[in-house]
Amino acid sequence: MRNFTSSRLIKRLTVGSLIALSLNVVAYADDVNIKTMIPGVPEIDAEAYVLIDYNSGKVLAEKNADTRRDPASLTKMMTSYVIGQAVKAGKIHQDDIVTVGKDAWATGNPVFKGSSLMFLKPGDRVPVSQLTRGIVLQSGNDACVAMADYVAGSQDAFVGLMNNYVKALGLQNTHFQTVHGLDAEGQYSSPRDMALIGRALIRDVPDEYAVYHEKEFTFNNIRQMNRNGLLWDTSLNVDGIKTGHTDAAGYNLVASATEGQMRLISAVMGGRTYKGRETESKKLLTWGFRFFETVAPLKAGKEFASEPVWFGNSDRVQLGVENDVYLTIPRGRMKDLKASYTLSNTELHAPLQKNQVVGSINFQLDGKTIEQHPLVVLNEVPEGGFFGRIVDYIKLMFHHWFG
Repeated sequence: MRNFTSSRLIKRLTVGSLIALSLNVVAYADDVNIKTMIPGVPEIDAEAYVLIDYNSGKVLAEKNADTRRDPASLTKMMTSYVIGQAVKAGKIHQDDIVTVGKDAWATGNPVFKGSSLMFLKPGDRVPVSQLTRGIVLQSGNDACVAMADYVAGSQDAFVGLMNNYVKALGLQNTHFQTVHGLDAEGQYSSPRDMALIGRALIRDVPDEYAVYHEKEFTFNNIRQMNRNGLLWDTSLNVDGIKTGHTDAAGYNLVASATEGQMRLISAVMGGRTYKGRETESKKLLTWGFRFFETVAPLKAGKEFASEPVWFGNSDRVQLGVENDVYLTIPRGRMKDLKASYTLSNTELHAPLQKNQVVGSINFQLDGKTIEQHPLVVLNEVPEGGFFGRIVDYIKLMFHHWFG
């Protein structure tokens, strides 16, 4: 006979592996655990910033992270994302030849005067792969217009696609008015949203993101260097992402770096100087790698626990998580992590569907629950035969009477 506890069943397990602190930086600065000894976030000379763990999504540090600011050429991250999605969907291809129109000609477009360019001319026939590098590496405003026309037929239609992805990604403080990022009324983003766009680039269109680590690009015998100076910093393994600057925006930089299995993304907006945005971004990334680590305690489809099932064609069901679980923990605290799970109901009755949520997994550190994830059914359990259900009904009735 199956054993049950109270109306909410709690089982405790020692994971001996990881945690996820809901890392609000200010809280860490004020409440340093003697086992972790994490110092406060370094002073960052910028108007706004955020530092997130790519895998877990946890915020490690932030200041004015949701403040709406001019994104400048960080806008091109979303332009690049739209292009990457179009390639991924087979709507366009890297070897497609794009004929450059007059609206992408800097000489005929006063708004481009003095801005970053690929130096396209009307009638040029350029492969998508080169225009992508013109956008990502040279920050070419003209290349953005040429690709917008090719992908969507017009700049306005392409901006519509950009803002559709803003909604799809759940960005709360972003709206685009241009395909290139030159200042425009009603155009804004925030450090948090820009970090999330960077995360989406890495996750959803990895082939597009692979371009971001390239250090230079030459077109029409004009050699231009990637403006992300952290790519040359040997103390960090930075592989992207994008810079931006206008007088209104200040100096912006979204950067991503890896260390082992850990990847961090920083977004600094409103920096004071060209090199300063790199210095401040490096401070954030170095601090994050030094004092935190990313761990993966549970893999999708792997059994975490099993429970009895009533009225099914099997007596037990395997339980776990639908997606890999990543947690960000203070470095060196892995062995102190514990986990428990709670069932939504004391009894599991068939039929049960695969990935059906039946409870939650709770991760604890120092006796506190620091993160929860849905507990799901790993293997479908159909309803059992008539006589088997009758037997279970009788057993369950006696259990309720005498259990």
